[in-house]
Amino acid sequence: MYATLVHHATLDRSSVLQRTMSSTVKVGVLTVSDRCSRGQAEDKSGPNLQKILRSSSALKVNEILSDCVPDEANEIKRVLLKWCDTENVHVILTTGGTGFSPRDITPEVTSEIIERPAQGLTLQMLSESLKVTPMAMLSRAVCGIRKGTIIINLPGSLKGSQECFQFVLPTLPHAIEVLRGSPNVGVTHASMEHPAHPQRGDTHHNCPHKTQGKTVRDLSKVAERDRHSPYPLVSMSDALSVIKENANCLPKTVVSIEDSLGHILASDVFAQEPFPPFPASVKDGYAVLASDGPGERVVLGPVTAGGIAASQVISGHVMRITTGAPVPQGADAVVQVEDTELLESDDGGRTEKRIKILTCPKPGQDIRPIGFDVNKGQQVLSAYDKLGPAELGLMASLGLTDIEVFQKPKVAVLSTGNEVVSPGQVAKAGQIRDSNKIALKSMINSHGFEFIDLGIAADTPQDLESKLSAGLELADVVVSSGGVSMGEKDFLKPVLEDLIGATIHFGRVFMKPGKPTTFATVTVGGKKKLIFSLPGNPVSAMVTFNLFVLPALNKLTGSQSPELTKIKAKLLQPVSLDARPEYHRVALSWKSGDLVPSATSTGSQCSSRLLSMRTSNALLVLPPRSDDLTRIEAGTIVDALIIGEV
Repeated sequence: MYATLVHHATLDRSSVLQRTMSSTVKVGVLTVSDRCSRGQAEDKSGPNLQKILRSSSALKVNEILSDCVPDEANEIKRVLLKWCDTENVHVILTTGGTGFSPRDITPEVTSEIIERPAQGLTLQMLSESLKVTPMAMLSRAVCGIRKGTIIINLPGSLKGSQECFQFVLPTLPHAIEVLRGSPNVGVTHASMEHPAHPQRGDTHHNCPHKTQGKTVRDLSKVAERDRHSPYPLVSMSDALSVIKENANCLPKTVVSIEDSLGHILASDVFAQEPFPPFPASVKDGYAVLASDGPGERVVLGPVTAGGIAASQVISGHVMRITTGAPVPQGADAVVQVEDTELLESDDGGRTEKRIKILTCPKPGQDIRPIGFDVNKGQQVLSAYDKLGPAELGLMASLGLTDIEVFQKPKVAVLSTGNEVVSPGQVAKAGQIRDSNKIALKSMINSHGFEFIDLGIAADTPQDLESKLSAGLELADVVVSSGGVSMGEKDFLKPVLEDLIGATIHFGRVFMKPGKPTTFATVTVGGKKKLIFSLPGNPVSAMVTFNLFVLPALNKLTGSQSPELTKIKAKLLQPVSLDARPEYHRVALSWKSGDLVPSATSTGSQCSSRLLSMRTSNALLVLPPRSDDLTRIEAGTIVDALIIGEV
């Protein structure tokens, strides 16, 4: 469909492959899983591959066969042979059974029936997968040919099978043509031998997001745009899982204790000295000899916090002492001032001479011994602890001034859209003021992260690429809003893939609001950068920031619990359910005697209605509508995710 360069008329190789693929394709999708075949687990990978096939513009798929078999050699072989020898299938995709488990035998069965191996397909999947995760080295996938059928082993996970299939998908049209002897093969070869420009992905290693010589879909052809999103609709759990896999701790650094608030410790902290470093009084009173018991005493003088006693306490004598002061030598107890009586003073009452002890003190009474709070060598904090005021106070008490922590990510924020203007500008006809950027920056700042303002990008591939590239150079995470849906000017996803060279891990999520939310990664200067492209509607942008971006930022800092806090809440009004899982904005409040808070809806949940976020401090997690459940009644207890002060 998209056959031209942005500024050139020459066909790229993938476009030629699509144009010369004149015949339709028949594909088989085989899931290999003991549990799925017995109905003990849901097969997600097989149906997901079928969705990708149906929406593919590279392969003109007109028929898809599907089956699910256990990890049994005869069952796997039966289906493969039937589809190859009887059904005349062009491509067979197997998912599952490619790992190290004793029952993972799909590669062995595939090797047994293929007539010719296709190591290039296997190598492509392995090399690209290793860029995503080192665990890819545990895959034993086999690819090969039997008669006119290409067989490709894919991993069993939804994410792994989708990624590996997309790694080899661009070459399959031409592979089928060659295998089936298509008359278009010569045209394709000629075009591939003399490309006018490098293929997408042929970038300079030191600058992977530069665009010189790169190609992009011809986005000016509005009539030829996709009518259905090519990105599979992923579940919330799968989306969060892939974000978690890609949000790795940033490197360690050393910061001053003054700048460490909110950071995550990168190493354990041990006390280099005891605290208190001397026996200290717990009360304001008198340091005494417990063996003297009650009775009259001569006051030798005072000892105050920060000072040292001028003399030693002996029998029949005491010293006045303040809270926290060092207990003088000879004393083994402190009697609080309330348990004494003044007998004699001089110098106009400025100096005590004699007092009476009214109680019978015990040895050690109201004295904190050396190391009472912290012993020397004791571990006081652990790696991955978050540093709050108490932790900073503790480290300061131990004399620590430089702290090893994980770096905090820098976040670049970009708004997009020809219709969007800055708040200070006069909005002309058809324009709106940008509320997303200030809201996103404020949320980033309120959680202790540094933001970089990238401004507003016009709806052109060139401006989007320029501003995104600048953000990727300066920040660890780029957060954009707008341009991710199916509109005529929604260029962000193709720009990410074709110009930035990013890998889009998901482009749609089964949720409301925020369905078009997109998550991508790209390596810049040897560092993996995260890209969150959020919807343009203000509520969608704020909700998806809380659900996706904030947990990623927390995990980058080293947090071991990066997710939003989840509690139970009671509905005060009935709520009608949507076809998608919904994150309903509510205000939580407690009434006296309530075990759980009450949740009050913020009104209309339209994703453009920013007023619905104004008093919201939580998101209710509502299930999708079903035949059995269309609404949740008032008084029902549901899950709520905390997004504000409660």
